[in-house]
Amino acid sequence: MTNQNVSILIVDDEPPIRKLLRVGLGSQGYAISEAPNAKAAIELIGTETPDLILLDLGLPGMTGLELLGKWRGDGLDIPVVILSSRTDEAGIVTALELGADDYVTKPFGMNELIARIRVALRHKFQQQGEKPVFQTGDLSVDLVKRIVKVEGKEVKLSPKEYDILRILVQYAGKVLTHQFLMKQIWNDTTDVQYLRVYVRQLRQKIEKTPDQPRYIITETGVGYRLRETE
Repeated sequence: MTNQNVSILIVDDEPPIRKLLRVGLGSQGYAISEAPNAKAAIELIGTETPDLILLDLGLPGMTGLELLGKWRGDGLDIPVVILSSRTDEAGIVTALELGADDYVTKPFGMNELIARIRVALRHKFQQQGEKPVFQTGDLSVDLVKRIVKVEGKEVKLSPKEYDILRILVQYAGKVLTHQFLMKQIWNDTTDVQYLRVYVRQLRQKIEKTPDQPRYIITETGVGYRLRETE
């Protein structure tokens, strides 16, 4: 699908932000519609179905979180990328748990935003399911044979380390919250320290410089993201 066939709804109460997005994304061929508040966004969704929604959390009246919760509760499965201030980590985590696909923090670069949009759209348009072999940089993960290699050499992982990597691979490019990962691995969300320990151990095995990770990226206060391509 080309950008010219992709429609994006911008829900933001700040006219300068909407203009920036309209011009920047429009120049990439995306078809843009806009809503300054939740009421207008709900009315617009009732008449047309965009391929993706850019949603500001700080809306007047009904907040972005409330609007997202309503949409997901109503079964709306359109990808949603959150626009948020850098200080709103709690809001970002809540939005991701409510079903947002990704987020960018203001001020943001257009290239970063477009990359997030492409990841969210890829997860929508491509057939879901894990690829047999995932490759990014020098890291490869064979999800059928459960073989992990770095620079062509096999790396031995513990079952929990492999499970974390497998889930990150399954959602490559997307940020996964601490709570989501812990629920998937331990069926519990009580102590994030367990997750941090295993991620640290995993980085020791697959990263050339664990303190400056190339593959498993920390989203501060939110969770982790597996870098999809180099």
